[in-house]
Amino acid sequence: MSAITQDTAIRTGRVTRMLIYVTLLVFTLFYLLPLFVMVVNSLKPLSEITGGNMMSLPKTWTIEPWRQAWSSAQIGVEPTGLKPYFINSILMVVPAVAISTVLGALNGYVLTKWSFRGDKIIFGLLLLSCFIPFQIVLIPMATVLGKLGLAGSIPGLILVHVVYGIGFSTLYYRNYYASFPTELVRAAMIDGAGFFRIFWRIMLPISGPITVVCIIWQFTNIWNDFLFGASFGGQIQPMTVALNNLVQSSTGVKEYNVHFAGAILAALPTLLVYIVAGRYFVRGLMAGSVKG
Repeated sequence: MSAITQDTAIRTGRVTRMLIYVTLLVFTLFYLLPLFVMVVNSLKPLSEITGGNMMSLPKTWTIEPWRQAWSSAQIGVEPTGLKPYFINSILMVVPAVAISTVLGALNGYVLTKWSFRGDKIIFGLLLLSCFIPFQIVLIPMATVLGKLGLAGSIPGLILVHVVYGIGFSTLYYRNYYASFPTELVRAAMIDGAGFFRIFWRIMLPISGPITVVCIIWQFTNIWNDFLFGASFGGQIQPMTVALNNLVQSSTGVKEYNVHFAGAILAALPTLLVYIVAGRYFVRGLMAGSVKG
């Protein structure tokens, strides 16, 4: 009787797992459906989109929409594509992510291992900055950039994103370093190690998981930002603003195939980042949630 009961339980477990897998597969296909539509229609001539089914595979495969979106699309007045704006985004994102990550690591190190009067107040103010809406800082930031002579420039956009992202990076590193034994830092001090030596030789080597979290978070936010780029970019526009201009510049018949190709190009860097380092993102979040 026990053998029959055990066999029934095994079959029930298999059926349950199968139902779970089928359900997950359905949700996955539903989630990926918009991406499928974008990819398929970016490889079609415009006539197949306007006069056919957007869900069907191309009858005539072409990469011309991708070429137009990258280097020949009409944006504004001059014939250009997303290529120069893609470069603008790279020149903006890489320094902004690097600077905000380093500053966040230093802040987290100071706020957890070098206690001083008012450290909790400073951390509270940095934490408060994470909840300030973008729209509130537009006018003050425009004033500051104008006085510094950085309006409408890549360094100005870098400064904006560093200032806005330092609260998040500080929060990540502060929570992560709070679980690290302070006794090791004190032992290093007794051995004569200074502030930066401890940071470089002890804190940074164990910061891999939370660094990945911070980089992914900052990269995604900065790359996908539209408001700051449209407000402070001027003629030096990032990818998201250029993509919006690409869509708005179409007059008459909308070039949906070019728009789809441009949208995929704009989303490709963040997609690659999550594919390459996505598994470390959750691991880093869990590592920094032990103590806060």
